[in-house]
Amino acid sequence: MVTTQPAPWHRFAVLVALMLAAFTFNTAENLPIGLLELISDDLRVSLSAVGYLVTGYGVTVAVASLPLAHAARAVPRRHVLTALLAALIVSSLAAALATSYWTLFAARLLTALAQALFWAVMGPVAVGLFAPGIRGRVVGALSVAGSLALVLGVPAGTWLGRQSAWPVPLAVLAGLGLVSLVTIAVLLPTSRPEEGHAAHGTAPDGRRFRTVLAATTLSATGAFAGYTYIVKFLGDVSGFSRSTVSALLMGFGVACLAGVTITGTLLDRFPHAALTTAVATQAVGMLGLYATGTDRTATVVFLVLMGGALGPVFMATQNEMLHCAPGRTDMALAANSGAYNAGIAAGASLGGLLLPLADVRGAFLAGGLLSAGACAVLLGERLLPAAKTAAPAA
Repeated sequence: MVTTQPAPWHRFAVLVALMLAAFTFNTAENLPIGLLELISDDLRVSLSAVGYLVTGYGVTVAVASLPLAHAARAVPRRHVLTALLAALIVSSLAAALATSYWTLFAARLLTALAQALFWAVMGPVAVGLFAPGIRGRVVGALSVAGSLALVLGVPAGTWLGRQSAWPVPLAVLAGLGLVSLVTIAVLLPTSRPEEGHAAHGTAPDGRRFRTVLAATTLSATGAFAGYTYIVKFLGDVSGFSRSTVSALLMGFGVACLAGVTITGTLLDRFPHAALTTAVATQAVGMLGLYATGTDRTATVVFLVLMGGALGPVFMATQNEMLHCAPGRTDMALAANSGAYNAGIAAGASLGGLLLPLADVRGAFLAGGLLSAGACAVLLGERLLPAAKTAAPAA
């Protein structure tokens, strides 16, 4: 089947627009964390209520990813992406203009619904623009952009909100979404979703798909059982001051960005090893924090290990889905994104349940063991007899 390929500079422009969109969505998802007190004071709601803006967002993405991907499976990707970015713009402006908590909450849910489908279609579109041999680097570029949200987007949005007012950075997100929308609407060709080499997995394998999905859920649950309470751990267990904790969180984000950048260069050559190594590193980091949390030097070392693995785990699972998807890659990516976000919600809940029973160190022990379990699932699948290769589904 012959597909229309855009000019080379059009491809890179669309890739940059998708990277900007990934950065904007991830910043929108996590920005309330930095604006917690400002929103709480202005809307006269509790800090926990503002926290639900993040929790509700993640649960929405987890629940809606696969149904939305299925509903939009026949719609040309250019139309889907422009609609999603339009929803991002409208919801960001609605959030910026919100004068009540529930209006803000509803705007956040609209953004979450757009993001749920965005992660499913973004990968196949971006990868389909370039040669199959460099798809790992394309996935890596998108993941670097997403990771920059934690290193740059949230801190910058927090600073801007404190210098002006909390709605201002939300309005800026709408502007960034508009830039992405215009670029994609003008430069991305209209093609059928099933066209192109990225529409189906390069090596369809139902067993590998299920294995990666299980590892995604376990590793995300483990990571966020601890990461959700990292500030409490660094303060109560390691004894760091508030200013030092802030610096360590920035270092955590930089380690995450570095891990994504390095792993992205290896995905094309070692896709299986990249995922297993990232999950194993996460397990070592979390178990190391549990075991040596009272030693400040060791804490910094294991914190960097955990940070360096957190981003690469999701990136590597997404890349695996582009290879092993038993049917359409957009459906596989939607399932993976839903599993990851379900893991985030489950991990945060698990950590919260463990806090009164085993203090915050118990949350990191549980998270490390779950991450080790994900590693065992990946390694165990390699020991099984080779599965028959499934033909791509229409």
